[in-house]
Amino acid sequence: MDIFDIAAILVTASALFSFINHRYIKLPTTIGLMLIALVVSLLLLAAGKLGLAHIQAHAQTLLASIDFNQTLMEGMLSFLLFAGALHINLANLARQKWIISSLATLGILTSTFLIGGASYYILAWLGIELPFIYCLLFGALISPTDPIAVLGILKTANAPKTLETKIAGESLFNDGMAVVVFIVLLGIAAGGEEVSTGQIALLFLEEAVGGVLFGLAIGWLAYLMLKQVDNYQVEILITLAVVMGGYSLASAIQVSGPIAVVVAGLLIGNHGRLLAMSDKSREHLDTFWELLDEILNAVLFVLIGLEVLVLTFTPSLFTAALALIPVVLAARMISVSIPIHLLSLRRAFSPGVIRILTWGGLRGGVSVALALALPVGEPREIILAITYVTVVFSITVQGLTIGRLVRATTR
Repeated sequence: MDIFDIAAILVTASALFSFINHRYIKLPTTIGLMLIALVVSLLLLAAGKLGLAHIQAHAQTLLASIDFNQTLMEGMLSFLLFAGALHINLANLARQKWIISSLATLGILTSTFLIGGASYYILAWLGIELPFIYCLLFGALISPTDPIAVLGILKTANAPKTLETKIAGESLFNDGMAVVVFIVLLGIAAGGEEVSTGQIALLFLEEAVGGVLFGLAIGWLAYLMLKQVDNYQVEILITLAVVMGGYSLASAIQVSGPIAVVVAGLLIGNHGRLLAMSDKSREHLDTFWELLDEILNAVLFVLIGLEVLVLTFTPSLFTAALALIPVVLAARMISVSIPIHLLSLRRAFSPGVIRILTWGGLRGGVSVALALALPVGEPREIILAITYVTVVFSITVQGLTIGRLVRATTR
């Protein structure tokens, strides 16, 4: 099946599911789409058991032809991150810089090792053998909060601006750190050379710091170009070039593409929109990126819901996933509590901030994509199944209740 046919099926399914959700179910769009796609997937699996195996086989062939990891990490992610960063106030972000940077670094490392250590013993207790290094890999890929899921849910949560900035800022930046940790651990798991502390530090500098500097460079270049034109078609094309060309070039020079796109988006969304655009250009730019964001979000969450068709589940794996969900949440709470308690010596935080940051730390497509990037084998199937159940729980249960928690805590 060629790429146009795949895209046509996904967009058509997204449109149909969006209509059903908007007209009848009325859940937040991303959650509703994922749940409808999940129900459709389960019905297709049931059809296979009832003698309609050809229908199930066609659906599985379609899903198997889509490289979810490449589609998200090398395709959709750059657009979604840029669209999210475009509307974050840089001044608000700067005021929260210490807590955001702490959560995106210390928080990720703490969570990775807590989840890795706990999952090793819990899985062994359940009779599932998974080497410790793969347990750490699970910790690394499930620790980052997903910017796509978080930003989508925050739109309807009505969180205070300072809290929204903390959650959104952390989710936009923690991918860089998580990917570095994941790459290092994957290298060790693959049986390569031992990685020294110096090599890890150098990799982090190249990926994260290099991504920031590269993002500033392409963002500033785009800003200078935007200042010299007053034509919204040209200006939108310039932002598209930043996202697509910038992300590709970042990958080619081995710096973090996600971080580069976020930094460029923040620069263009603040200085670019205010100082280099007319009201008409600003309105068209916002409309274009909001629409693209909604379309890609719809397709992505439909994909997450359909992905269950190509996963391998057993009762023991499902039990393990349910047992590890509280572990992931507890690790999140601890990794949030440490930097907040340290920083509270110098500044005050709003009541309930730890509870909200813990419950609002949604996992999403990035975790599934990283799990799919693991080498083929039994450890991959174990991690993928556990990751998928954790992500579905996070998006549905946490996503549907975070608004209520925010309102109850900040009332």
